Amino acid sequence: MSDHYFTAEPASDAERRTLSVHLAGTAVELEVASGVFSPGGLDKGTRVLLDEVPAPPAGDLLDLGCGWGPIALTMALRNPDASVWAVDVNRRALDLARRNADRLGVADRVRAVTPDEVPDDVTFAALWSNPPIRVGKQVLHEMLRRWLPRLLPGGAPGGAWMVVSKNLGSDSLARWIETELALPTERTTSSKGFRILHTTR
Repeated sequence: MSDHYFTAEPASDAERRTLSVHLAGTAVELEVASGVFSPGGLDKGTRVLLDEVPAPPAGDLLDLGCGWGPIALTMALRNPDASVWAVDVNRRALDLARRNADRLGVADRVRAVTPDEVPDDVTFAALWSNPPIRVGKQVLHEMLRRWLPRLLPGGAPGGAWMVVSKNLGSDSLARWIETELALPTERTTSSKGFRILHTTR
């Protein structure tokens, strides 16, 4: 059976390689591997998110489901006063995110950790995510119940910015957040089949 990218310990060989991607307006060389999300490069949804979301605020920021790190790295590059928590259950992804942060000279501002390694008292000025829709609604909803209430109050550029395919339920997810978590959620940019949701407290 092939690994899912949300497997904690992928069984497949890592097959590491480097690729060139544009992050924060700069071409950079980063390391990727099999057994993590989008090992072939920057996926379309993440590209839409990074192109459309305003520069992040200072303070503690969260990349939920960081993979090999493109969102967390962009946050760190776009605001030198940011302290980014790159969270994933996949330990191979976390290792890649750490190595890539080191490559870009932001290892002191990007912590790649499992969810349980984030201290309970940390709150976030902003959350950026291409959330793992394919884990299923129950797991996804549990993730959002855990992390969205830890946002600091305030509007853009703070709040949660999430990119979701319109075909995979972006509008129904927005309604769920508003109904179940009582958090205002705006459907902002639509591009290339994806919608960006902005949730605030």
